[in-house]
Formats: sequence, C-alpha cells, structure tokens
Amino acid sequence: MLDSLITSKTRLRLLVKFFINAANRGHMRGLAEEFNESTNAIRKELNNLSEAGYLEKEADQNRVSYRANIKHPLFGSLQDIVHKYLGLDRIVETVLSRMGDVEQVVLTGDYAEGRDSGSIEVTIVGQALNADYLEQLAPKVEGVIARKVRFTLSQVKTAGGLVLYER
Repeated sequence: MLDSLITSKTRLRLLVKFFINAANRGHMRGLAEEFNESTNAIRKELNNLSEAGYLEKEADQNRVSYRANIKHPLFGSLQDIVHKYLGLDRIVETVLSRMGDVEQVVLTGDYAEGRDSGSIEVTIVGQALNADYLEQLAPKVEGVIARKVRFTLSQVKTAGGLVLYER
C-alpha cells in the first residue's frame, strides 16, 4: 500500500525507522549498514527528509545523528500511517476484541527499534488472557498484514519496547 505511494525503498525504510518510535535515532553509516544500502543513497534520503522538516539533525562530535521531528505538524499523521502500513493498528484492534482483560500491548524486537525485518513481536500483558484465541489469531493476522507475527503473554507490565495500548 504505502510502497506504491513512496517508490523509494530507502525512504520508506527510513520513515519506518524513525516514525514507528519517536525515540529511534540513527546516523548515516549505521543506517547504511542496517539497511545494506550505499551511504550515498542514505545521505540523499536523509537530506531530503531533513530539508522537508520531517527529521532533525544533531551533531555529536564528528557524527550527525538523525531522529523524527516530533514538533512537525505532520508527525502524528506520519506515525499513524507507518503504524497502519505495518498493520499495528489491526493487531491492537484484534487483540483487544477477544483476548480478555488486556492491560498493555507492547511492540518488541526489531520493529520497536525501527527495523522492518518482516517479523513483528508483540507482548500482551494482562490477567486471565485467552491463550487459545491467541494461537488462532497469529496466522489470521499474518494473512492480513503480510508479516510474521509472534505473540507473547505476560502478567507483568513490560518496561521495554513500544507501547501500542495501555489501560
């Protein structure tokens, strides 16, 4: 869906990296290694996104670090679009509909760090959760969002990761 609108795969990967979680940061060489892209391609897209105001630059000694500009008027919209592109909205909606007394839904693993690896890890926190439903849910969600999904149940709130829902 979003990949047909944004034809640059590098730009799309950068948007996922920085807008899935506002705390994510990166520098050009690290991003080039992470995405297995040339530094030139990364530099071009980082410059375009920075000039448009979507990313902030921060100089740290001889390295420039980038992060999402949370003050940009479109930050919330871009973050929502990235979450929908990855299917996170559907995961939360489906989990909340029939899982029981859900206290927290947390994205962990690669996607919480902004890496579009194709495997989404989600921790669901709550008491008396419907584990049988969860086993049936993973293949259905995978079919809808075209990504592998791994659910983990917990009774204790998680400190790490990206909180998608909290009661």
